[in-house]
Amino acid sequence: MQVITHEPNRFADLPGYPFRENWLRIDLGEGYSGRMHYLDEGPKDAPPVLLLHGEPSWSYLYRKMIPLLVDAGLRCLAPDLIGFGKSDKPDDQTFYTYARHVDWLRQWRSAVVPQVAGLFCQDWGGLLGLRLVGEKPERFAFVVASNTFLPTGGGKASPGFLAWREFARASADFPIGAIMGRGCQTPLSPAEVAAYDAPFPDAASKAGARAFPQLVPIEDDKPGVAENLAAWEGLAAFDRPFLTLFGEDDPVLGEAGPLLAKRIKGAKGQPHAMLSSCGHFSQEDRPAELAEGVIAMARKAGLLA
Repeated sequence: MQVITHEPNRFADLPGYPFRENWLRIDLGEGYSGRMHYLDEGPKDAPPVLLLHGEPSWSYLYRKMIPLLVDAGLRCLAPDLIGFGKSDKPDDQTFYTYARHVDWLRQWRSAVVPQVAGLFCQDWGGLLGLRLVGEKPERFAFVVASNTFLPTGGGKASPGFLAWREFARASADFPIGAIMGRGCQTPLSPAEVAAYDAPFPDAASKAGARAFPQLVPIEDDKPGVAENLAAWEGLAAFDRPFLTLFGEDDPVLGEAGPLLAKRIKGAKGQPHAMLSSCGHFSQEDRPAELAEGVIAMARKAGLLA
């Protein structure tokens, strides 16, 4: 197996992404290591909020939200998951597992922001982030979730997800930028499509992106079901502010918003919303509304005045 490193020239002059690079070396397992890239914007002593992306995006997805959150007084930390963005990319699909992704993110969290933090998560950012909340709820001050869930088998999945999983498995090219465009209601410019393509110059670099849909534990025999069931005990009892802001036009996870809110103690009485003109990549379509939700929950948690 090879661990692919990013090519800096592919990330030059990305529109709307002026952020400084930060890096952490991660133990990938089996004797391999790799660098995880992350953004760290805002004062270091400001209340931190983790911004976790999903599939097949990277921290570029948060370029519209970060300035709004920093202006409100928050410190924004947005990692590129291993296999995505500027982070290193093992080129073997079978090397990527749910358990490893959780471990890699735990390593990053412990090293970079060990203190109590808020969380915004979308797509696989929730499959990872909500797992961490359920395992150690005391480390999170609030949560805002968008177009995500913490699945526990049962064989239930939307037709949209099943079609997506098959496309990720069988598509000859798997065009990341075009996929991102199809998941938004707001048209992406050619330069923005190119920015989403930047981390993925060839088939080998897309191994992690192709692997993610196959790892979602919707069948009972999938790895991660037992761990997610255990995490749901802590997640359901999470009594700090928990807000869901889901996209009405997301065919994969849009229907999961009310189901998620119904199960979590801290979600009771919060101003949950299904956002109109909002697809799967809600950060592209409704960044202002999502940022407002994060700021509101940070205030309810006592992190902002």
